[in-house]
Amino acid sequence: MKRNTIETVMGAVVLVVAGIFMAFAYVSADLKTGGGYSVVATFNKVAGLAVGGDVRMSGIKIGTIVSQELDTETFLAHVTMNIREDIELPLDSAAAISSESLLGGNYLEIIPGGDPDTIKDGGKIEYTQDPVDIVQLIGKFIFSAGEVADK
Repeated sequence: MKRNTIETVMGAVVLVVAGIFMAFAYVSADLKTGGGYSVVATFNKVAGLAVGGDVRMSGIKIGTIVSQELDTETFLAHVTMNIREDIELPLDSAAAISSESLLGGNYLEIIPGGDPDTIKDGGKIEYTQDPVDIVQLIGKFIFSAGEVADK
């Protein structure tokens, strides 16, 4: 009987620790979707971006990517993001897809402009920069180095 009590107590301790871990993971994941305003940016390609990914300015998270859609007429990718309410983006801001590391993982970086007018809810970022494809860059470097060596 004593063994059953110890196993029950240990099981309860494991469940409490798992619950604390889940609460900590939820709080640190910053999953708040309420508030903020919606902004759209158009790109030629969005390789490596994912729904739920970060939108950053100066390395600080200011929003989240809400959706990605393909425009069937222009074949451009429309990325919709939710920006925090306290961040007012200048009208001439730019959006660039930046690499988090060499191993992958991209995020959307906002480069603020200098316009005194701001982008409103449902507005669009006009200036965008597509991601740099590391594999293509390395391929171009290897083949151009080979051509120089042949001469």
